[in-house]
Amino acid sequence: MKALSRIEQLFVRLAELALVLLLAGMTIMVFGNVVLRYVFNSGWNFSEEMSRYFFVWLTFIGAILAFRDHNHVGVETVVRLLGPKGRYVCIAVTNLIILSCAVVLFWGTWLQHGINASMTAPVVGLSMIWVFGITYITGAAIAFIALIRLIRAILGRTSRAEMARFTGDYDLQDKP
Repeated sequence: MKALSRIEQLFVRLAELALVLLLAGMTIMVFGNVVLRYVFNSGWNFSEEMSRYFFVWLTFIGAILAFRDHNHVGVETVVRLLGPKGRYVCIAVTNLIILSCAVVLFWGTWLQHGINASMTAPVVGLSMIWVFGITYITGAAIAFIALIRLIRAILGRTSRAEMARFTGDYDLQDKP
């Protein structure tokens, strides 16, 4: 279990590093292009396109981390009305639905792979699979997280802190 926790922490650190680099790249490209256009009456042709692609990756990687930390949209009002067994059922059903959607996302990307790989970006000539391929990573990561949560819910091993995050009991989230 410690090895799995270390792998998860490594993945989170890499994802956070990717977010920082993508945001820094976007900032440099957009700011640099603005300065070049207003001061030197020129610009980088690739800046708008690449910053848009960076934003796509930033959004999808951020979605993985948000899902991991329970920072996604939830209907906590209904869940709070349920008892402990109802909450476990709700967690299981929710993660089953999320797992299904993540599998569909991954599968849809797989089906579109050939089309995306054959298209190129108009300015930089980058294969569009480098843009849309992030959904492979997002689908797989969210499916993995949802599967682990589903198994823990079925086995009744959802921690008190995770249950508190799921139900929106913010006062109990940091307690084991």
